[in-house]
Amino acid sequence: MTTDYTMARALLNDPLTNRGTAFSLEDRDRYGLHGLLPSNVLTLEEQIDRRRRMLEGMDSDFHRYAFLRELQDTNEVLFHAVVHSDLPRMLPLVYTPTVGEGCERFSQIFRRPRGLFLSWPNRHHIRAILADPALDRVKVIVVSDGERILGLGDQGAGGMGIPIGKLALYTACAGLHPAEVLPILLDCGTDNEERLHDPLYIGWHSKRVRGAEYDAFVEEFVSAVDERFPDVLLQWEDFAGKNAYDLLGRYRHRLLSFNDDIQGTAATAVGTLLSAVRTTEVPLSAQRFLLYGVGAAGSGIAEMLVRAIMAEGVDENTARATIWPIDRDGLILSDMPDLPPQQVPLARDPADIADWPRIGNGRIGLEATIAHVRPTVLIGASGQRDAFNEGAIRLMASLTERPVIFPLSNPVSRAEAHPADILRWSEDRAIVGSGSPFGTLGVTQVNNIYIFPGIGLGALAARASEVTDGMFMAAARRLGELSGEIGDGGAGLLPPITALREVALRIAVAVAEQAMAEGVAQVPPEAISRDAIAAMMWEPEYA
Repeated sequence: MTTDYTMARALLNDPLTNRGTAFSLEDRDRYGLHGLLPSNVLTLEEQIDRRRRMLEGMDSDFHRYAFLRELQDTNEVLFHAVVHSDLPRMLPLVYTPTVGEGCERFSQIFRRPRGLFLSWPNRHHIRAILADPALDRVKVIVVSDGERILGLGDQGAGGMGIPIGKLALYTACAGLHPAEVLPILLDCGTDNEERLHDPLYIGWHSKRVRGAEYDAFVEEFVSAVDERFPDVLLQWEDFAGKNAYDLLGRYRHRLLSFNDDIQGTAATAVGTLLSAVRTTEVPLSAQRFLLYGVGAAGSGIAEMLVRAIMAEGVDENTARATIWPIDRDGLILSDMPDLPPQQVPLARDPADIADWPRIGNGRIGLEATIAHVRPTVLIGASGQRDAFNEGAIRLMASLTERPVIFPLSNPVSRAEAHPADILRWSEDRAIVGSGSPFGTLGVTQVNNIYIFPGIGLGALAARASEVTDGMFMAAARRLGELSGEIGDGGAGLLPPITALREVALRIAVAVAEQAMAEGVAQVPPEAISRDAIAAMMWEPEYA
């Protein structure tokens, strides 16, 4: 019998077909794998146990992250089965907080290609690159240009760690098959001097392309995607503030797309707040919000909050008056020069704070704002470590019985405060949610993983023509209801991490139903039932 060694090695080298030691004896006979594998045949469960033992023997989460990335590039089913076997343990290794260091050290651990690096020098070849038949099954693309990676700033090509990580979560939570997802990095250069002077840096060694040239590059990319994948869902991820807003506004009605930093963060925060206000027994419209950090994430939260408050029967001006925006330089006022467009509707009238005490630069500081506004909710989306100091938290806790405090910035090194400190300073009266997993008892992780997998799955199930604001609001409201329906009986503001697949499914149903109600769905109503959407979700098993 003649053995096709080319086919045998191709099976082992393709992470979508490789089973490693789980290839049966019959498969080894059929494909000529004898000699290329050790003789013992393992089950998937035994393979999972072996990998988890190796993980626990490692001395740092970064090494665990690198090990899992290599496993993903070797055997996709096994990688996702390992992740699925213990979501609370694995998700912090696959994504936040460990992915931050993974992006910073991406060039050190790069071993084999995953996804597509579309660089400025190769901008005229994008269509040819996307024509690869291996991409025929793609349904979801996550794309970044690496300029604003978490709270770590410009990581250039290293930002590819974010699309890779986000799509691993799409598979873990929404059940997207690994062949249906595609991470893309738009390599426009980097302004990170450390990367530019690193001879091992894998990206294009050049300052960032900006302005009209940048816009033309992104347009070439979007046009090529629209032509190659007319039904794809595209998620914009970790673009810098102005670009994030500009690209969302330019393309959201042309291509099925959304920005997770703006819209996903907003829906997650508002959904968690809806759960929190049930605990305080004070409606959303009666709360007072202090929003620390009004970039892409913060302004997105503010705008969705306005819509959620208005839904309680309040007019827009009254709703906006409950939200006070502040950054590290102080309260944001309408007479400040060069305010970003997203901050203009939120800025406060200087006449309203004329007699407030000022800090050294003439601005209104955090504690002065707390003292005068008496906020019931404090949300951090600034990326400023330790911005919520003891004095500010103690003052807030002295002014409201159950303050809601969310330090949402990622990774852990950029969080506005440690949740344990907030609980101690508030005498355990604060309701706390954090963007990263701190492991603090009683603290809910307010992470976009609760929203974007369900948004994507619902939009695909409905074959929506666009992702509307109403679909995000439907997701937020459904999330706010789920803590009492799934998991631990409502002990936390959100369901436990172990229930994320069920969370994604229920949110997907709500999103698809909203798409149908708004007339943007392109399927019959029966296609968006719970059973129909659940049938779309892949399980990590050897076929």
